[in-house]
Amino acid sequence: MKTRLASLLLASAFSLSAFHAMAADKVVLQLKWVTQAQFAGYYVAKDKGFYEAEGLDVEIKPGGPDIAPPQVIAGGGADVVVDWMPSALATREKGVALVNIAQPFKSSGMMLTCLKESGVASPADFKGKTLGVWFFGNEYPFLSWMSQLGLKTDGGPDGVTVLKQGFNVDPLIQKQAACISTMTYNEYWQVIDAGIKPDDLVVFKYQDQGVATLEDGLYVLEDKLKDPAFKEKMVKFVRASMKGWKYAEQNTDEAAGIVLENDATGAQTEEHQKRMMSEVAKLTAGSNGALDDADYKRTVASLLKGGSDPVISKEPSGAFTHEITDAALK
Repeated sequence: MKTRLASLLLASAFSLSAFHAMAADKVVLQLKWVTQAQFAGYYVAKDKGFYEAEGLDVEIKPGGPDIAPPQVIAGGGADVVVDWMPSALATREKGVALVNIAQPFKSSGMMLTCLKESGVASPADFKGKTLGVWFFGNEYPFLSWMSQLGLKTDGGPDGVTVLKQGFNVDPLIQKQAACISTMTYNEYWQVIDAGIKPDDLVVFKYQDQGVATLEDGLYVLEDKLKDPAFKEKMVKFVRASMKGWKYAEQNTDEAAGIVLENDATGAQTEEHQKRMMSEVAKLTAGSNGALDDADYKRTVASLLKGGSDPVISKEPSGAFTHEITDAALK
């Protein structure tokens, strides 16, 4: 009798477990880059059970140098993507209707990092220099800045030469470029770790140059928002994700450890991820997930500037919604 009862209880437990697994709503998140502390909030939300508590089964797909989140979501490979707003707005203008549903990053971490010996002391010194630039949607803030400076990017004598930069700092180390693209939380420290002293560098933060544009936000396809069930799923996803981000801000070392546990490549180091997480926390600080209208307008204004070659040609319409965060943050 006891054996039969135990078997029934065990079967019930399995059935209950299977029911919960079946009941969980699947969400596929496509990251903008590889597994690292830049995305810690999502990994923390999954590790701490914040998604599970909302009834979500979240798959986090790492990005890479040949992965463009807008292409992934347009092809049906994700429900929601992490992207920078310049890329998302440019993509929207080209016909893929991305909509910002939340903005975990409040501040910009993008910089141009230059060797002092190259003679660059101010933006006026960019003329005639070779500058390393990331592409796959990351080039838009740079192109906007150069347009506002009146500098062409075709390599002519009155402009700058653009070096298509890989996601490393080799062009600066090998002196192939006077300046390269870096993030406050990542590549800048790779330069330092390579043995170049901070005093030998000149750094230009986009945030300080009047061209700061919003970075890691959450985007979905506009048509999907017509489905009430999808909208409710995104409300739960954003709510849990922001819990993850706020936890990561307050527990940076633990968050870095969670990221490392999810890095299937084993390429990341504990020291680098802890440092990255500390810097990323500065960028998410001040955000509850809701897109700030002033930040949005500043980004759009920056992208519209640039004479005959702006990043976007007109004021976007319908490019964001507060509906998801309004519900998530109640």
